[in-house]
Amino acid sequence: MSKVYFASARAMKWKYDDSMPGKLERLLKEFNLSNYFEPKEWVAVKTHFGSEGAHRIVRPIFLRKVVDALKSITAKPFVTDTVRIKGLDYLEVANQNGINHLSVGAPVILADGLYGNDSIIVKAGEIISEIAVASVIHDVPGMVVCSHVKGHIQAGYAGAIKNIAMGGVSSKHRECGWKCGRGAMHTVGEGKLIWHKERCELCYQCEEICPLETIKFENELFAYKEEDCWRCGRCTRVCPSGALSLPGDDERFMRSLAESAMTVLSTFKKGKVIYINFLTEIQPECDCMPMADVPVIQDQGILISDDIVAIEQASVDMLLKAPPLPQSASEEKNIVKGDDIFSKLSEKPYLIQIEESERLGLGRREYELIEI
Repeated sequence: MSKVYFASARAMKWKYDDSMPGKLERLLKEFNLSNYFEPKEWVAVKTHFGSEGAHRIVRPIFLRKVVDALKSITAKPFVTDTVRIKGLDYLEVANQNGINHLSVGAPVILADGLYGNDSIIVKAGEIISEIAVASVIHDVPGMVVCSHVKGHIQAGYAGAIKNIAMGGVSSKHRECGWKCGRGAMHTVGEGKLIWHKERCELCYQCEEICPLETIKFENELFAYKEEDCWRCGRCTRVCPSGALSLPGDDERFMRSLAESAMTVLSTFKKGKVIYINFLTEIQPECDCMPMADVPVIQDQGILISDDIVAIEQASVDMLLKAPPLPQSASEEKNIVKGDDIFSKLSEKPYLIQIEESERLGLGRREYELIEI
């Protein structure tokens, strides 16, 4: 049975040790990072930099605590993510959200380069035959995956699996393009955007949100550069009238997340990756959108484990027990205590990604929770 260590978000004493940064320090000490990483070994601290307007990410203070803990065992950490918008813009977004060398105490880099295509093809599995793993993540010997637990319009639930499945690979590869990048998870077949002219309200939100500026309207007609498109699906998400669609399949997407996570982890030796899930500011959207809604569930705390399946199951179990927050998307959906909040919000079978990860041998759903 895998062990999952937990520190509650509640602060019951007027002491630093009872604060969340203090508890994270204790968690990291209890977990004993020296069991996983060698002196002078390079270690990636994988997180999500957020977006302009999406500020509910893993806070820089927590990343700093992880970096400091790694430095205390003389490892050489750096903080990283893969490109989700143009690379230079994404580094500036990270800086705006407080993630920089000064704040986290380590270099902040893009794992797949400024252009988002610095990646290495790795054989995957049944759904995706091969996938472009970001070169830095492919090559680095160790990794700490710091995930902001939240909702997700397509995954339903986003934690550690989604963090490395989509954040550990490039949007596209130099040769095979989006079909071996994360776009292969987002869509099926040729993945062409479909514009339903009769539904379009000409609000131009799709044009505004496109991270690569590939969408244009000319004479009130939709057009996009198909060869440049990453198939991220943001345009379909923001369309208020359903005028844009991208062919996809929920079950296939969940299974492909697990398959991609397996592929990314296959580039590491056993025992070289650990996971920290932050159940804080639990909003209904992904951190890649240009906004952040109010939390739908109260902060629960921080979990750490070396089993990705166990930590995801433990995170979900905590969310299932938590009541919905008023004045949030939960209230708008008439969600009440006892409901599966993320399932009700997204109507996606999100548990498939965890079940499939266990089937693929990434870990076990059975766990022992150890609270400090």
